[in-house]
Amino acid sequence: MTTPRLIDRHPTISGDEIVAAMVPPPRFGDVGFDTYIPNPDEPSQAAAVQAGKAFADKIAKASQSRSWVKSLFAAKEQGKRGLYLDGGFGVGKTHLLASLWHAVPGPKAYGTFVELTHLVGALGFMEAVKRLSEHRLLAIDEFELDDPGDTTLVTRLLQELTAAGTYVAATSNTLPEKLGEGRFAADDFLREIRSLSQQFEVIRVDGPDYRHRGLPDAPDPMTDEQLEKSAEATPGSTVDDFDALCAHLAKLHPSRYGRLVSDVTAVHLRNVHAAPDQDVALRLVAFADRLYDRAVPVAVSGQPLDELFTEEMLRGGYRKKYLRAISRLIALSREAGVRG
Repeated sequence: MTTPRLIDRHPTISGDEIVAAMVPPPRFGDVGFDTYIPNPDEPSQAAAVQAGKAFADKIAKASQSRSWVKSLFAAKEQGKRGLYLDGGFGVGKTHLLASLWHAVPGPKAYGTFVELTHLVGALGFMEAVKRLSEHRLLAIDEFELDDPGDTTLVTRLLQELTAAGTYVAATSNTLPEKLGEGRFAADDFLREIRSLSQQFEVIRVDGPDYRHRGLPDAPDPMTDEQLEKSAEATPGSTVDDFDALCAHLAKLHPSRYGRLVSDVTAVHLRNVHAAPDQDVALRLVAFADRLYDRAVPVAVSGQPLDELFTEEMLRGGYRKKYLRAISRLIALSREAGVRG
């Protein structure tokens, strides 16, 4: 029997479906502040937990007000309506964001930055504002501004939402005032970037990458024969040639990557090698994030996963994104080894 391939899948997702699916992904479906274990050597982590709890309490108290209008004015008096978790990869920012979402009474929404921008494209700006402003909290994971259009779009969107009474929480590897730096002509958009950063209370989360703390190096790549046997032994898994998958990802909007792997038990990739250019590399980052969200193990043949991005790429403006992707993929490759 032929093993299924991801390249044969062509998922679609409408704006209404995106809104309905705006909840934490399976890996973070039942986390809470109590399940986040701060590193005792990194006091900022325990402080971030307390900041998250305080922000959740602020939203809860506002929601208990007899008048939504009164709660809006009260929240303005209490300070900023946004919480921004900044820090390196692997320090648990997504865990904290999902914990905040779980701690806040609904209605509430949770999504990645790319899902948010796709939602605006699918529904139109005003309809997206209308839908999202019905929520007490909008949680945005992987907040990055990679082009000027996104900068202007998201700035306007968050201004509209916070004015309507919605609280916003976000995670990123980049401080708000540094968003876009090294990626596009940020100097031309300083007003928008500064306006965006002024909406958030910034909480720094420091520490080493917990995914690999005290663990051995990444598993060695398999041979093609081993890869095929692993796929055959894992019902519901897929096998794809790396180049073919990269070409397929280019045909799909990144907001569809989650649905692409939503019911897959393991992903197997043949002949993995360094991404040929930055466009391919950034699509692989988005793909890796969706695999990690859904805890889908990854097994490969070819080059090791820590060679997925070139040295030149790792010196550029997307360095943190690439390192996060490597960290997550290596963690998933260990999970593939455990299940195998």
